[in-house]
Formats: sequence, C-alpha cells, structure tokens
Amino acid sequence: MTEATERFFESLPARAPQVLRGPVSGTMQIDLARGNQTVHWLVRLQPGAIDVSRNRGPADAIWYTSEELFDRLVTGRTQAISSVLRNESSFSGEVVLFLAFRRFFPDPPGTRDPREVVREQAGRLR
Repeated sequence: MTEATERFFESLPARAPQVLRGPVSGTMQIDLARGNQTVHWLVRLQPGAIDVSRNRGPADAIWYTSEELFDRLVTGRTQAISSVLRNESSFSGEVVLFLAFRRFFPDPPGTRDPREVVREQAGRLR
C-alpha cells in the first residue's frame, strides 16, 4: 500500500462534511490489486460522513482497480471515470456511490477553477 493511498483513506472522515453534501448513502467496497493479492477497503457513505475500514462486507457497489492506478487517482494524475471508460478499472453496483466518491480525488496538478481565472482577468481590465 502506498503512502499516498493510506493518507487518502485516513483523510476521508475529516473531508466528508465538505464533499458529501447531497443525500447519497450506501456502502462501497474498493478492491486494490497488488500482484496476486487484493487489498480491501469498505467505505460507508452518508450525507456529511464517511466510515472507512479495511474489511470486506456486504456492499451496494464494488470498484476493482490496481493499486498503481489508485495511487495515480489519489495524486490527481488520472481521473476515476476515465479509468473505468478505458477499462483500466471496473465498477458494479450503485453508480451514484462511485460518482459521489470520485469527488474526494484531487484535481490534476495545475487545474484551476474557471471562475477564479475570469475574476483575475476581470480585475486586470479595471
């Protein structure tokens, strides 16, 4: 398990109130493949809160990906939806959970909010 991935999962409960504002709730199992082993994470999402454990269990959705790809996701070097569309990872179950969970991943390095760019440009015109 990479340090970036460990830190990512540790940070989820503190970040949940800012990220999970909608009425999403359910359990997602994230399976990270490393060689011939699979590391399991069980994530329970609910409005404003998230519970993370290293268990397997009943889940409303399962996301299977490589540990290497997940490390790129948690560092903003690739996007979750793109990885599924490129068949680099697979997802089954309640897609709403996947869409909510992906909001925890950082934006790619150098990405800026378009509103911030417009404000800067408007300030220069004055």
